[in-house]
Amino acid sequence: MKANLVSRHVILALGASLAAPAAPLWAQDAAPAATNADDGVDIVVTARRREETLKDVPIAVTAYSGAALAKSGAIDVTDISNTTPNVTLEVSRGTNSTLTAFIRGVGQQDPVAGFEAGVGLYLDDVYLNRPQAAVLDIYDVERIEVLRGPQGTLYGRNTIGGAVKYVTKRLGDDPTLSARATYGSYNQADGVVSGSVPIGDGTVKVGGAVARLTRDGFGKNLTTGQENYNKDIWAGRGTLQIEPSSDAFFRLTGDYTRDKSNPRGGHRLIPGLFSGTPILSDVYDTQAGLVSPKQDVKAWGVSFFGEVKPADWLTVRSISAYRKDDSATPIDFDSLAAVDVDVPAYYNNKQLSQEVQLLVSSGGLNGLLGFYYLDASARTVFDVRLPGGVTALTFGNVDTDTRAIFGDFTYDFNEMFSVSAGGRYTWDERRSQVLRQTFLGGGSPFFAGAGTLFATTSDFRGQQTFKKFTPRASVSFKPTPDHTLYASYSKGFKGGGFDPRGQSSAAPDSNGDGVRSGQEIFDFLSFDPETVDSYEAGYKASLFDRRLNIALAAFTASYKDVQVPGSVGTTINGQQTFIGVTTNAGRARIQGIEYEGNFLAARDLLTSADRVNLAWTMGYIDAKYKRFIDSRGIDVANRRAFQNTPKWTASGTLSYHAPMGSGAIDLNTTVSYRSRTQQFELRTPGLDQKGYALWDASIVYTTENDRWTFGLHGRNLLDKQYIVSGYNFLAQNPDTGAFTRTTGGALVPTLGREGVLTAYYGNPRQVFATVGFKF
Repeated sequence: MKANLVSRHVILALGASLAAPAAPLWAQDAAPAATNADDGVDIVVTARRREETLKDVPIAVTAYSGAALAKSGAIDVTDISNTTPNVTLEVSRGTNSTLTAFIRGVGQQDPVAGFEAGVGLYLDDVYLNRPQAAVLDIYDVERIEVLRGPQGTLYGRNTIGGAVKYVTKRLGDDPTLSARATYGSYNQADGVVSGSVPIGDGTVKVGGAVARLTRDGFGKNLTTGQENYNKDIWAGRGTLQIEPSSDAFFRLTGDYTRDKSNPRGGHRLIPGLFSGTPILSDVYDTQAGLVSPKQDVKAWGVSFFGEVKPADWLTVRSISAYRKDDSATPIDFDSLAAVDVDVPAYYNNKQLSQEVQLLVSSGGLNGLLGFYYLDASARTVFDVRLPGGVTALTFGNVDTDTRAIFGDFTYDFNEMFSVSAGGRYTWDERRSQVLRQTFLGGGSPFFAGAGTLFATTSDFRGQQTFKKFTPRASVSFKPTPDHTLYASYSKGFKGGGFDPRGQSSAAPDSNGDGVRSGQEIFDFLSFDPETVDSYEAGYKASLFDRRLNIALAAFTASYKDVQVPGSVGTTINGQQTFIGVTTNAGRARIQGIEYEGNFLAARDLLTSADRVNLAWTMGYIDAKYKRFIDSRGIDVANRRAFQNTPKWTASGTLSYHAPMGSGAIDLNTTVSYRSRTQQFELRTPGLDQKGYALWDASIVYTTENDRWTFGLHGRNLLDKQYIVSGYNFLAQNPDTGAFTRTTGGALVPTLGREGVLTAYYGNPRQVFATVGFKF
């Protein structure tokens, strides 16, 4: 076994703010495509590339309507994971806008080039190839769909863990103008203005939006004086929509985002091992001293969507997109003023993608054939600056060419029984350049450093091609229109690659000839593809005159050659440095249960216009490694756990709607829970997060015809402090995770002198008011 490209999309389309997580699944504020929303009708989704009600889709999918999200007031996309079973969405360590996503134990924590995402992110059917700039602030979104389990026979890019799909609103026939302002804790001040207008006979429509999002920091950088965890974003989006007939639709969209928020400094969990610097009392404060390069994220993209219907039974779609982002970020691992483990970094990503779909609907047959092409490049450059003027440079450049043919068809034998079958053939070609150099006396020339080249420890170019056929099949049984039972099988695949942090001089001399051959270096720097075979059975139903809606799914998956990226401190050529070590854990088994429910109180229990809604979710996952060979050649499967995968996730949302004057008032409150979570496969004392609960609430008043809205929202009202990510460079027992200590009881650093055990925290309590206007 062998050892970011998206704009931040602060504007997804036009208009309303996302805030505290809304109740998922059949919420009464359903998507516009649904009818009679007051009766709690199903949300309409396109998880299978056609419009279906949520309860009819034989897939584990959670949907959030834009109306429900706006009323409950979320801040960014990471909030929806609080109420989605077995899903983790969080801001990556040391960044403001890079996304870490896990679904059912499958995901990717490391944002450096060379590692493919385990969870796919889609914006209006455009796959976002890199996690940089992907912590999305969402406006005027029609809905968000979270699909759990492997995807590939219905989507352009294969994803092994699942997908998060953003569906934005199409421009309407009438002129619109809306504005929204927010002010709250930490001097949060957000403003959004958007509008659209038809031209001439309405065949052509144009729309656009601009946003300004600002907030002071949750803490302070005591070394630089800057705000820590602040927000400073400008964003814009424009759309040209053409509808020449009912059988043709075209949309050209462009967006641009500039994020100049300060660097996010971490909180040390241990005193300085060399200087004795004490632990700070406020977890949002930092003493990180690295300020170069200046934090700056620029991202933009353009996409073209075209759809025509040459026949009643056939729809042809084309989805073309180009995206580019550039991030400059200083990450101070040790979070101290001195240069100990300081990491200035650049991320440069771009992608060109093209997807063509042929959708067929004839009698009982529905399905699609598709072709997908992706040409993407990702460059990661960073220094690791250590005490004594030693710098380890990493330059990783990865080009990816992907082509795929996929298809998925469903045949309805009658109103009760359906079968689906699909397949995908993927060609992934990966070309990588890995350059590792050591400089003395200062930083590398990439960051205007004055260091002198001491050694080149990697100068590697490699290429691999991965080919895989992945099938999917399901059966669906509907004993009545309000009950759906299904069973499915799907195979997921994620290509291998090369670790851009790998160091050729650390490759083992496997044949003992005293020379590291090209093949030995290739094997050390590369890692294999991973696959998963997933089985799922589910039940969805609308009961009691559609007042109670439930969805239950049970799944088991066999996960093979699990890619586990990591990095460790070491000494090479007498100089302290670090190396990336990516292993393929042999086997793992993942199984669990997911439950979602929504109950709308009957009218005869309340006044004629009042509504009480209770939504709840629960996820249980048992994820275990069955074979995991470590660097000593020992199987440590029973001593490793899945990262970012709590065993239990749960939430409950209670909402109340009632007329008030000429308008209406909506109140809701949500409590969400996540059990203990490990940051890495080996437990890390202090950094691993114990189970915790969050409490959110909001109250919104809407005037007649939705002209004005006034909201008051509270997030994390009990001000819970919880760790979402972190860094560790302390020596550990490879079996227990306990930190190694000297005979005097001191911790042993593996990188730097001060020791790195640094945590990043979720947002503290926030209270903010919103005012919105629509015309």
